[in-house]
Order: sequence, then structure tokens, then C-alpha cells
Amino acid sequence: MKILLAGATGVIGRALVPLLVEAGHEVSGTTRHRAKGKFLEGLGAHPVIVDVLDAKRLRKAVKAERPDVIVHQLTDLSNEDFAANGALRIEGTRNLVDAALAANVETMVAQSIAWLYTRGEEPAVETDALDPALQPYKSIASLEQEVARMPRGVILRYGAFYGPGTWYAPDGAIADRVRRGELALTPAWTSFVHVEDAAAAAVAALGWEPGPVNIVDDEPATFQQWLPPYVEALGAPAPRSIRHAAATGRPVSNVKARQLGWKPQYPTWRTGLIAEAAPAE
Repeated sequence: MKILLAGATGVIGRALVPLLVEAGHEVSGTTRHRAKGKFLEGLGAHPVIVDVLDAKRLRKAVKAERPDVIVHQLTDLSNEDFAANGALRIEGTRNLVDAALAANVETMVAQSIAWLYTRGEEPAVETDALDPALQPYKSIASLEQEVARMPRGVILRYGAFYGPGTWYAPDGAIADRVRRGELALTPAWTSFVHVEDAAAAAVAALGWEPGPVNIVDDEPATFQQWLPPYVEALGAPAPRSIRHAAATGRPVSNVKARQLGWKPQYPTWRTGLIAEAAPAE
């Protein structure tokens, strides 16, 4: 197929382009920066220089590319600018869907998140409600509603990314906070996914039916479980404990994704997150 990857130079995009090319697809990738065009060419993708917040230029670019599928992996978190990321999810997604429909594109695979489910101890499945009280809800709800306008819109609710280029990498933002002692042992839930597994899910999703699918590993964990070995691997000071901390979040189930044929190469953060946090010998 001919695939237009929006956000091709992001953390997932950089892992995804080679997988799509290897699978035999013709890949075009968007970036706002001409300097990154050569990088995309090196990965085997045709660069499309466009800002998705420019609706007119985006519509023209999508029409010119004539893709069979659009894969939406757009984020704007390199500087931890959550407002900019929220605007990209809302306005960028709306512009991308409008451009897709105008170009008669029927299929979109889009990046969402898996940590918005209402609080609970049982693993969340895709039919469970999202919690409107959580901070990213507005932008995520808008993103998912826009993608649902597509004749076939697949929504990948990713867990917390770890791996090269992520906040959990040894040179990432979370690792820095751990070294500063800013994270504490609490019963808050996290469901992880390695960036390579996230990218593989996007390839698999090209053939999935519309709707949301959780993309997380097999072992959700609380801060009390994953933080101590992560701290130890980083060689950081022991984390503090907060007495009587309330449980927050919820474990997330990947049963649906596995039934669809996706299988994580890193089934647990224990063999991925911790190993990659340790200094190279």
C-alpha cells in the first residue's frame, strides 16, 4: 500500500518507517523541518514538508500524495510542552482527518493513550469508560472522535513508551527526575510498551477493524513495583516512600491486541525497561 505517515521523525515514526518499508509499502513521511527530509530519505521514505496545523497546505499535500492509508503518530512533547501537544491532538487531528476525507482516504491508524481509563483494580479493556477528570482527556477525546469520522479509523491506545529516545531512556526526562529524587513509591499504576512493539502494532493495525485497541505489555505495574529496579539500574538514589498514598490509575489489558495477532517482543518492562536503563558495559 501507499502509506502517509504523519509524524515520521518522532520516536515511533523513526522505528515505524523501516518496518513499513520492509513490509513492502511505499512510505511518505511528514515533517515540519526540511533538514529532516534527508533523514527520512535515508530510512526509505519520501519526505513531505508540511505543518499539520496549516489546514490548507496539509489538504494539498495529502491530495498530492494520494495515500491508501494515513498513519497518525503526531506528538509535540520534545520540550514537555503539553499545551502544544494538546493543540496538535485536537487541531492537527481534525486537519488530518479533513484532508484524508477530501482525498478519499478511507483508513487511518492513530496514536492515542492507555492511561485515561476510570480508576480501578481490574485491567481496563477497550469498552471501559475514560475518565473526563484526567488532564489529557479533552484532547484525547477530541482525537478519538475525529478519527472515528473515518470510514475505518483504528485507534491505538499506547501505554507509556520506553526505549531509545523516550523519557525513560537513560538520557530522558523521567530518568533525570529519578536521579533528582522526584519520583516516589506509590500504588499508582503504569502500563508500559516498548517503542519497537508500539511501531509493530501500527503495522499490524493496517489490517484491523475500526475502533480502539490497547497496546501495552503483559505486566502492568505500580510505582512500588517498577521504580526500585529502575532506580537501581540507573544507579540513582533510593526513591522516597509516601505513606498512605492513594492508588491511582488502572492496569490495562492487551487481550484484544493479542487476539488480533499482535505479540510484544518485550512482554514485560522487567526485560526491557530495566535492561535498557542499565549503563552499557
